[in-house]
Amino acid sequence: MSDMIQDAWLWAAKGAGAVAGSAVSLAYILPRGRREAAVRFAVGVVCGLVFGGTAGLKIAVELGIEPLIGPMETMLMGSAAASLCAWWALGPLMRGLERYGLGFWNRRRQLND
Repeated sequence: MSDMIQDAWLWAAKGAGAVAGSAVSLAYILPRGRREAAVRFAVGVVCGLVFGGTAGLKIAVELGIEPLIGPMETMLMGSAAASLCAWWALGPLMRGLERYGLGFWNRRRQLND
């Protein structure tokens, strides 16, 4: 039973880190509109949930703090970092595609016109 409670706390830490990282990424570069904000927030949360554990472990090992912090701190840190970095990796790609008329936003505008 205690393993289930521990897993629930790890998922809560992962979710909180993903949401926090995604919110901070929105504050760094303001979105152009509500649709872009929603997509960026969703991408950040998903990346934080998927890559949070691995990112947290890598950061902890690289900083040499792995034995000093617990699994929840590692998960929270990794999820926030993965979520924060998600848009920095995907944003330039999406904006580059938009420039050439291949992006999601341009197709949506063309369909609505």
